[in-house]
Amino acid sequence: MDLMDKLKILSNAAKYDVSCSSSGSKRKNSNSGIGDASESGICHSFTPDGRCISLLKILFSNDCVFDCKYCINGASRDFLRVSFTPDEICNLTINFYMRNYIEGLFLSSGIINNPNYTMELLLKTVKKLRLEKKFNGYIHLKAIPGADEALIEEAGTYVDRMSVNIELPSNKSLKLLAPQKSKDTILKPMGAIKNSILKYNEMRKSIKSTPIFVPGGQSTQLIVGASPESDGKIIKLSEALYNNYKLKRVYYSAYVPVIKGNNLLPDITHPPMIREHRLYQADWLLRYYGFKADELLNEDDNFDLNFDPKTYWALSNLNDFPIEINKASYEKLLRIPGIGVTSAKKIFKIRKVHNLTFEDLRNLRIVLKRAKYFITCGGKYYGDVLFDNITIKNKLLEQNTPKNTSLNPNQLSFFDASSLEEKTMESGIIFPNIIYSDKKDISSNILLPETNILRLNDRITSINGEF
Repeated sequence: MDLMDKLKILSNAAKYDVSCSSSGSKRKNSNSGIGDASESGICHSFTPDGRCISLLKILFSNDCVFDCKYCINGASRDFLRVSFTPDEICNLTINFYMRNYIEGLFLSSGIINNPNYTMELLLKTVKKLRLEKKFNGYIHLKAIPGADEALIEEAGTYVDRMSVNIELPSNKSLKLLAPQKSKDTILKPMGAIKNSILKYNEMRKSIKSTPIFVPGGQSTQLIVGASPESDGKIIKLSEALYNNYKLKRVYYSAYVPVIKGNNLLPDITHPPMIREHRLYQADWLLRYYGFKADELLNEDDNFDLNFDPKTYWALSNLNDFPIEINKASYEKLLRIPGIGVTSAKKIFKIRKVHNLTFEDLRNLRIVLKRAKYFITCGGKYYGDVLFDNITIKNKLLEQNTPKNTSLNPNQLSFFDASSLEEKTMESGIIFPNIIYSDKKDISSNILLPETNILRLNDRITSINGEF
């Protein structure tokens, strides 16, 4: 078969694996070598859903002895099976790199014959690229579950990142949808990679010639929506993986219904992209904002698709708010919706010079359309609604609703609102009277959900990390 035909088939077969981030590795070039890997990442092009396409992302082979029910390459599928040779992959990588099409390689494979045979072929390929072709660009290699640990360890000395995909969040789902896989065969190579990283880093302290072992760390992928596990269970699993296996990233892939007519798989028409997005946001909170999985969700619950996880947490813990922006610790600042890591650092730094005003926050580009409902500045509350879970929730929902759709179909009247004069509460916090009136019954100020409240439609999104 023509090499370009192989490339078309095997690059298409690899597109469902999203764990291909390249950040975290810095591999210097040699005088006679080709390319280098930057620790700041080499991802320059992205698909509309945020996935990186700057790597040559291919399978070594789409021939697989495993028959995972959700996988397009399962053994029971009837389609053309093709495989590269190590030389073909090396030539493709070098030629594409020389033409500035790519800056690195992402290499995975179906299981050919058995895990050891497949891992040997992958090892031969990356070894040839490094030693014979002198390629010093970025390489991300899949470690094959069930392969000998010695093969995985040797491969780790030639690549920048390795990953072992868990795919499904529970052993029960693995047995049902991927019967040839098990929790143990997946976690074992993860543990081996973690231990090897620690071993090689320790050896380099005394022996400078020790080879670098997987400098970009390891990652994994979880499929979202192919099995019935809740978001709570998924995020709890991710937390355990970060803590126990020191993973750099857990990637979440919305289940794409490429397999039809299987009663074991959900009958959906499009991937649950918003759910995937919420899991990425929650993952960010675990890694950079000091949250624990148990704080974000109960194990059997799912995230509310209408709100990002931090906003949902804040609404559920409104007794911790409002937070005075000029007195809160850095850790508390991170928990305010609309304030990210960068913004919290700026606030903490500026506060040493002078107290911040609401206008100062606007100039710092804080996302005030969310933050204003959870903060005070100089003891004054700037939210424009009643400080109440339902009222704030409705206001935030209104912000997410298309402009031509109203949460309340009735026209507002000048005579419905109380005076806008300010009132100081016993706590010292200043609220407009429309928020806290003197009347005992304030139910008339609460916007109850209408029947026409719209949920956000699933749409293609990406994560920016600032909430």
